[in-house]
Amino acid sequence: MACMKLGSKSDAFRRQGQAWFCTTGLPSDVVVEVEEMSFHLHKFPLLSRSGVMERLIAGSSEGEEGCAIKLPDVPGGAKTFELVAKFCYGVKLELTAANVVYLRCAAEHLEMTEEYGEGNLISQTETFFNQVVLRNWKDTLKALETCDDVLSYAEELHIPRRCIDSLAAKARTDPTLFGWPMVEHGGPMQSPGGSVLWNGISTGARPKHSSSDWWYEDASTLSLPLYKRLISAMESSGIKQEIIAGSLYSYAKKYLPGLNRRQGANESSNRHIQVGSVTSLSEGDQKLLLEEMDRLLPMQKGLVSTKFLFGLLRTAKILRASPSCISSLEKRIGMQLDQATLEDLLMPNLSYSMETLYDVDCVHRILEHFLIMDQAVGGASPGSIDDGQIMGSPSLTPITMVAKLIDGYLAEVAPDVNLKLGKFQSLAAAVPEYARPLDDGLYRAIDVYLKSHPWLAESDRELLCRLMDCQKLSLEACTHAAQNERLPLRIIVQVLFFEQLQLRTSIAGCFLVSDNLDGSRQLRSGLVGQNEGGWATAVRENQVLKVGMDNMRMRVSELEKECSDMRSEIEKLGKVKGSSTWGNVSKKFGFRLKSQMCSAQEGSVSKQENGHKKIEKPKEKQSKEKKNSD
Repeated sequence: MACMKLGSKSDAFRRQGQAWFCTTGLPSDVVVEVEEMSFHLHKFPLLSRSGVMERLIAGSSEGEEGCAIKLPDVPGGAKTFELVAKFCYGVKLELTAANVVYLRCAAEHLEMTEEYGEGNLISQTETFFNQVVLRNWKDTLKALETCDDVLSYAEELHIPRRCIDSLAAKARTDPTLFGWPMVEHGGPMQSPGGSVLWNGISTGARPKHSSSDWWYEDASTLSLPLYKRLISAMESSGIKQEIIAGSLYSYAKKYLPGLNRRQGANESSNRHIQVGSVTSLSEGDQKLLLEEMDRLLPMQKGLVSTKFLFGLLRTAKILRASPSCISSLEKRIGMQLDQATLEDLLMPNLSYSMETLYDVDCVHRILEHFLIMDQAVGGASPGSIDDGQIMGSPSLTPITMVAKLIDGYLAEVAPDVNLKLGKFQSLAAAVPEYARPLDDGLYRAIDVYLKSHPWLAESDRELLCRLMDCQKLSLEACTHAAQNERLPLRIIVQVLFFEQLQLRTSIAGCFLVSDNLDGSRQLRSGLVGQNEGGWATAVRENQVLKVGMDNMRMRVSELEKECSDMRSEIEKLGKVKGSSTWGNVSKKFGFRLKSQMCSAQEGSVSKQENGHKKIEKPKEKQSKEKKNSD
């Protein structure tokens, strides 16, 4: 820390309890009371430097120990007046960044101008402040910190504004370009070329370059009012929003202990910001700080991590922050919900009602904000996702990622017995249908909910299962659903029907591939001649296709047996009730399951037989050609 020495006399002051005495050999003729401290001094050194002291001494009455003067409002209190008294006596003292603001304000308050002596305290402190303190980052920051104690006096002298402008100018510049003023006292000296000096000799070594976050930790030592003014000045000076957001992150992590409890290991390891120890604040101060952080943080996607925003939201709920603050944080999260994780969404319900374990309503609001934002920026729409994307692998668009995230969240909250069916349905239905390429995740969530709520009526079960599209279930999900006793009968029949359609499509595709392979091999054999290696490869491929088709035939047979058993059971029930239940079920589903499924089975079997005949004929033909050639 820089310093400037004033005075030349040795220290002649000594303290006894709550009193200071000047041991110059002369009895004191004035007693100055500052706060709880009394200073036994002499009139002449004081009135020769201060206009206020001159008027007070002239207007005071003499007592046994001289005149008594009270100074209740000296900036900096008794400690600062001790330095002022030493300056008046010419005793040695040091001006530093830690005391220059106090002395400058006290000198102004006591009218220690050049009229009462050349080189008075006002001019000395002003020179040191402008020429030394404002040129160094650390000294400027220290001087700004001390303004909190004498803020009203410092504001009159524009000291905070000058410090903030200096800090803002330095923060938007690479610290390695500052040269000599930015080198801390006691640190390594640098040559004009930038190399480190040792005993005045250039070593050729270069100091380490700092990143744009080099000032975060320093700025976090400021009080909230001064920090807000510093951030506003930096925004006005053109510093990037990403840098401003990083500083806000560092400041919040230091003073809001709730943010550090759920910080992930990846986040702490990836970030190079050195966050100091958490400073304890009262709940009221933490609430005020959090609301100010929300106001200062730019409303822009990706400036801070989604985990950090969820931490702010969770802390805001704990501290009972204002509804506007909570709503703003939910909107910020909604803007980048596709970057969230399942752990982020699992926020406990802190409301007074405590209906559910997790705050499902909050997640629903965040999802709505995301959908509004996604539509505004022209996100995916039903026409922008083709059938290949729906039936194939899901596209990693933001809306698809959010749909997968919400399905996972539904599966996590489904075991809560207090979760009402309406809330579950509302959140699941909020995701657009085109956002789910497959409904496997939604089926899993529904299955977990049905398992945890076995008392649901049959009508409620059917209403819940209507959320998923059986045509968008994978073969694995269809297989599981066909054997799931918790699903309504109507849903099981639909699943079996669409599973058979998928198998028919797969078998037809295999036959088509087989025909294409046979045709291409015959064409190659006619043009190039017989190739022993190619023939062996073709044989292996045919064997693989044959195994695949055998597996499919087995699965079709299993489905036929399941459908037959189900039909016989339904017919038995119909005989008991005296009506054709199977016909009613067929009419209820809107298609004739019996005729279509039987025709599908016959078609699949006939195609398989025709496919085998097609495969055998080329083999016989090729064997005859081979004999003739021999």
